[in-house]
Amino acid sequence: MLSKADLTQGSITGTLLRFTLPMIIGSLLQQCYNIADTLIVGQCIGSGALAAVGSAYTLMVFLISILLGLSMGSGTVFSLQYGAGRMKALRRSIYVSAVLIGTVTIVLNIAALSFIHPILKLLQIPDDIYQMMYDYLWIIFWGIGFTFIYNFYAALLRAIGNAVTPLYFLAISVVLNIGLDLFFILLLDWGIKGAAIATIIAQGVSALGIMGYTYAKCPELRLHRNDLHFDRHCLKEITSFSTLTCIQQSVMNLGILMVQGLVNSFGSMVMAAFAAAIKIDSFAYMPVQEFGNAFSTFIAQNFGAKKYERIRKGVKSALITTIVFSLFISVLVFLFAKPFMLIFVAPHETEILNVGIGYLRIEGVFYCGIGILFLLYGYYRAIRMPEMSVILTIASLGTRVALSYWLAAIPSIGVTGIWWSIPIGWFIADMIGIIYYKYRKKLRSNDIHYSDTAYTERT
Repeated sequence: MLSKADLTQGSITGTLLRFTLPMIIGSLLQQCYNIADTLIVGQCIGSGALAAVGSAYTLMVFLISILLGLSMGSGTVFSLQYGAGRMKALRRSIYVSAVLIGTVTIVLNIAALSFIHPILKLLQIPDDIYQMMYDYLWIIFWGIGFTFIYNFYAALLRAIGNAVTPLYFLAISVVLNIGLDLFFILLLDWGIKGAAIATIIAQGVSALGIMGYTYAKCPELRLHRNDLHFDRHCLKEITSFSTLTCIQQSVMNLGILMVQGLVNSFGSMVMAAFAAAIKIDSFAYMPVQEFGNAFSTFIAQNFGAKKYERIRKGVKSALITTIVFSLFISVLVFLFAKPFMLIFVAPHETEILNVGIGYLRIEGVFYCGIGILFLLYGYYRAIRMPEMSVILTIASLGTRVALSYWLAAIPSIGVTGIWWSIPIGWFIADMIGIIYYKYRKKLRSNDIHYSDTAYTERT
């Protein structure tokens, strides 16, 4: 039986947390793909390999963000249709979305394999780790198709309230990835190439597993012959949501990639510190990121079902939950920054440790900023305003990139300026999103009403 949650019923906070929990676990496990590579490579091969894998991860996140954004945008449409009970329209959207994102995946894969050298030169990769990073990326890029398959089906299942099944397949593949990492690197001595091969095999298991499960266990999602055509309205809706969400994700990670290039200019030691620190970072704020995604599904299902009062209460509940959790994680990261860094870096690498600790104790104090921003992304995406999410992303990343390059050029500030630019960008975007939310609320208080395509209830 398909395990799914109806987010239009029951206790709001309890329903949100129960739905979010498997998403958080699944996302943390997904991080383990590269975490396993980073940990094993850093401890068993050395700091050069750690820097190579870490920088490769930032690049891969940028490329994957395109597919993830398309899948998330489609997932919003799936949630709206499922909440409204339009199953025929849902199946047609599945077909249109699969063809659209599949085509983008093929183009992206060809481009990535064709332009590895120009990309590495653009990122200012130091000569001492250039070949290692090239070897790693050449193999990793062949797994982009698996990334598309997993994220597409995970978005589909989560849209109908099934956040548990993606977790099962991901857990199996992560364990497999770690086992293969150890086997290929320690026993076969394949080095950094072994880490890449292990990751691709593990991703393939999760992708094919979740696709097979959806076909076998979810008959209501199986496509019929009359579903296999491009309905113009359906294509327009999918393209609108997917493209804007894709732009949001791409802009977000392009900004991160530009910052990575600036970090690389400070040398391999700073690269290694940044590589280790952002892994800790990813784990630290991943729960609030997934809570924001779950919140978006909650809003979208209730929006499709026209339960606007429940949306209003959900906004308040989600905000309180996010702030409390973010403050707790900030305290944790600040106090245990050094032990966390020692997971990835050997104790004698004091320069790397000090740079990484400095990053975590500056940026990690302000996780509340990114937590609220994830809620704003999810809210505006779910109420059919994905363009607002793009605006907030541009505000956040634009500030971060501009400040990073300006502050880092000041000798007395240097690399520390990059760390400070991150939370400043978050809070500027938060202010824009909150002010606009209150502006819309003021309009609603003056009896301005909305339709299905323009959110109108008092939230």
